Amino acid sequence: MIHPGLCSVTFRSLDVAEVVALASQAGLERIEWGGDVHVPPGDEDAARRARELTEGAGLAVASYGSYLRFTGAEEEVLDEARAVIASARALGAPRIRVWAGRTPSARAEAEDRARIAGRIHAVAELAAAAGIGLGLEWHGGTLTDEIGSTEELLRAIDHPAVTTYWQPHQDQPGAEAVEDLQHVLDAVSTVHVFSWWPGGTRLALGERSDLWSEAFAVLAADGRDHDVLLEFVPGDDPALLAREARTLRSLLPAAAPAPGVPTGPEDPA
Repeated sequence: MIHPGLCSVTFRSLDVAEVVALASQAGLERIEWGGDVHVPPGDEDAARRARELTEGAGLAVASYGSYLRFTGAEEEVLDEARAVIASARALGAPRIRVWAGRTPSARAEAEDRARIAGRIHAVAELAAAAGIGLGLEWHGGTLTDEIGSTEELLRAIDHPAVTTYWQPHQDQPGAEAVEDLQHVLDAVSTVHVFSWWPGGTRLALGERSDLWSEAFAVLAADGRDHDVLLEFVPGDDPALLAREARTLRSLLPAAAPAPGVPTGPEDPA
């Protein structure tokens, strides 16, 4: 199944209770809690509170959105990883989003790539012992900024607990983005959903409906569970979430209205 949800980083200025209320009112099912504001690494009380509020609203925790990048001294990376895993465990997150370094793939030396892959594998072992997987952020300026580099990295990590996220790279044409998704589909667990074009211009989700309809059809044909999480809305405006969530659900194959959530024509952008 495809599970629609929300990334809490969409609304960094709101507190946890407000994010939960917005997601619930919009008819979404899951929340990825970010480690930068809402659930800081190592703050297990904050993680437990986010979990209680999420589950109390009938929603699920999709994942823990960490900013673990595997750079710096070895012991520092492991200490940060342990704090991240502790928060993910308290949050009840099945997966931790992690980042593949800080260097664009075109500039990364073979030694750097091997070090990042080895560290991700080692942390995947620690996370798996707690029943938690890792998902690679699909992002520019990292080793997942290009399809060939991403596939090479996944092979180098070679760990069953490691999956990847997917999203269109900035300024990437829709057809090319969907082709990338098809290449790594077997490894994809989570999709970050937004419409940016050109560059970082934030559009209503419906402005790239062709891209997202094709992407969701690819996910549906795969037959596995996937989380599709709204990330960012125009103007960071909480009032637009209900509209964006309706668009998201309308683009899912065989979409059904969420209980208690009104349907109808889209609000004007």
